[in-house]
Amino acid sequence: MSETPQLPPEVSPPAARLASRLEPKVREQPRLRRVLAQLAELDLAIYRAVATTPTPDLDEPMRRLSELANHSKLWLGTAAVMATVGGRTGRRVAAAGVAAIALNSAVVNVPLKLAGKRDRPDREAAKVPLARHVAMPLSPSFPSGHAASGFAFAAAVGGTLPAAAAPIRLAASAVAYSRVHTGVHYPGDVIVGALIGSTIGECVALASRVLEHRRAAGR
Repeated sequence: MSETPQLPPEVSPPAARLASRLEPKVREQPRLRRVLAQLAELDLAIYRAVATTPTPDLDEPMRRLSELANHSKLWLGTAAVMATVGGRTGRRVAAAGVAAIALNSAVVNVPLKLAGKRDRPDREAAKVPLARHVAMPLSPSFPSGHAASGFAFAAAVGGTLPAAAAPIRLAASAVAYSRVHTGVHYPGDVIVGALIGSTIGECVALASRVLEHRRAAGR
């Protein structure tokens, strides 16, 4: 009895082999999109929770603090006081803080906001109380420039004068939260803005310390 001839194993076409190799990567993409979508939903949920939680004793202070931080007035005023009453150290710390604000503005307020292109929150739909309202900025929402500037100033000042770190960072945190409280930013905007600003501020503080060491060594 003759044996049935054995056929060679079927070889899949190159396109099929490539697709099978890429399949795990293709599967990862929808998961990444799902994670990002879930984070966006969480961001919106926190925003709505803040908007609908009655806080009448906080509304006016948060609104005033948010407005005070417009155009970095709060931080520039703080730097002016430091430079006036702090002697040479105060002037050095103030210079680091102002430099961090300037660098942060150049990085955040134009390129990153244009890259983010996130629409501002809908305060009316979220029912943010009118008592909290400040002027809604026309720039994109992501990342928060107020949070970035505040944390850039705090990191630069704190890295140059550690004794001032805690109160300045507390003030920066309050300003960052005020932007969510007043309804002009999502929580994610201020978190990312704070991280960016902190990084910029730390870099400026490091540069300030290096320059001071070189100046001291050259005496």
